[in-house]
Amino acid sequence: MFLHRQELQFKSTPDKPDAVYARKLQEVLGGQYGEITVAMQYMFQGWNMHLPGKYRDLVFGIASEEIGHVEMLATMIAQLLEKAPLGITSDAVQDDPTVAAIVGGTDVQHAIVAGAGARPVDSNGNPWQGTYITASGNLLADFTSNANAEMQGRIQVARLYHMTDDAGVRDLLSFLLARDNMHQNQWIAAARELQEEGYETLPTPSNFPLSKEHQAVSYQYQNFSDGAAAAEGSWASGPTPDGKGKFSYHEGPTTTAPMPPPTRPDARMYGTTDVPNPVEKAAGTAQDKLHKE
Repeated sequence: MFLHRQELQFKSTPDKPDAVYARKLQEVLGGQYGEITVAMQYMFQGWNMHLPGKYRDLVFGIASEEIGHVEMLATMIAQLLEKAPLGITSDAVQDDPTVAAIVGGTDVQHAIVAGAGARPVDSNGNPWQGTYITASGNLLADFTSNANAEMQGRIQVARLYHMTDDAGVRDLLSFLLARDNMHQNQWIAAARELQEEGYETLPTPSNFPLSKEHQAVSYQYQNFSDGAAAAEGSWASGPTPDGKGKFSYHEGPTTTAPMPPPTRPDARMYGTTDVPNPVEKAAGTAQDKLHKE
């Protein structure tokens, strides 16, 4: 059950309208790492979770907060657009480079489609996509993905902070930065606790038998670049984080295999192969007559 309360988690009001910045703010609303993504990601993780208790409660709790952040950003975008100019429809746009730059920086669909409101899109107007979310059912994989999402989102909010001098907008971004800070730490703590309690460990999925891996290369750093300094990292020698092996370093691959012969798909795929064209045509005709699917 969801219940909407008509109030915001944090109060902030922009100092002045700014349609150009409203477009920039769309990135952390409807972009790949925006608030819509994390809200839906955490919700689907909760709905797909097979483990009741504190982990599911954590996921639903943060997911619900993120829906509130969607509302906060949508409200701020609407405020930035509230008294912004409707646009210029004369040749002045072409005559004045400054005016052209301003008009070119706005999202015209803010006005035409949304009536001076926010849209579920990124800063380039690309629609938000469900493919942005990760909800695999494996909590260590999901919580690690969540930490990354919060890191990427906080990077973008931090950049946006320096793209405006509006004190009201900065108030909102300052609050979101703090919550992203908290959520990064929560997901990292949750991932660590999962491992300590034995629900999941590295390598994930931990229930897949290591004996079924080609174990000769499980912990080899195979350097496919001419950057030799990679050999100096802890990932190239010493114990592995999963505690199940030791890293080794190798210049380039340690295994090779000859290329297999070219494939020859069904003649009715109409690919160009080394089979003579008349033969391909005859083969396709014969297969059709024999009703071979």
